[in-house]
Amino acid sequence: MSDAHAEGRHAGGGHMEEQARAIDGKGGPGHTVLIALALAVPVTKVAYTVGGGGAVRDVFVGMELSNWPDVLIGMVLTDPLLASVLAVVVSRVVFALFAARGSVPTGGGVAKAARRTAMTVVNPVAVGVIDACFFGPWWGIGTGLAAYALRKGVVVEYRTGRRRSHHGTGHPANGYRPPSWLRRAAAVEQWVALALTVVALPLLAFTSALDGKAWTSVVDCQVTEGTHSTHNRLIELGRKGNGVVGWNLDTEQVSNGLGCTSDESLYVREPWWRR
Repeated sequence: MSDAHAEGRHAGGGHMEEQARAIDGKGGPGHTVLIALALAVPVTKVAYTVGGGGAVRDVFVGMELSNWPDVLIGMVLTDPLLASVLAVVVSRVVFALFAARGSVPTGGGVAKAARRTAMTVVNPVAVGVIDACFFGPWWGIGTGLAAYALRKGVVVEYRTGRRRSHHGTGHPANGYRPPSWLRRAAAVEQWVALALTVVALPLLAFTSALDGKAWTSVVDCQVTEGTHSTHNRLIELGRKGNGVVGWNLDTEQVSNGLGCTSDESLYVREPWWRR
């Protein structure tokens, strides 16, 4: 192989590493996808659930824009698969972001190995525990293991020099040579992370947005209009004193309800795909 050819390959590889580092340093595609979903999904959820148009404006005014994240939080807390995939993606995006900035040590030694292990394990354990508290131990175990596997792939990429931090040299750490199966797994991890981020997560998010379930509690309340009182189902938007401010599913407007009792079912209309 000629020197010029070798130089061209080295330059091309360096350019690809630089691109990968720049992408990781900005949070990768996950950063863009997460922001887009955080903006679009809550509006989609409210629009489909209450009927769109002026109803959407009334709901957001009734719940106040500062409570916008409540819609997304409510969706996550009622959909274990969405919550688990979101936890795995966020865990990986945050780890790749810090790795690109040099937070993951690539050298040898007990201290650096312990730091790598802690950075790789602590967050997956945390998201696994949170998931287990809401949805049960099996969801927690699966989420924690998936988050760990994706983080481990990032560590291998940086330790072998296939990716470089902003402060790194891009060379393998002290001759670090992981087993061939681990190198292959690290390469697969990149594709799995991409598929979860740009395909699975948006698909699950919009499926949840169009499933016909309310994003928060549905309550049966006594609603008074003038001198007439009736019992209506309300999607709770907020608590005011001893009553509830909610979207009235019977009159299709924001109402104040008193003497409210919880409705076990969150379904308020047919899912989009059954209409």
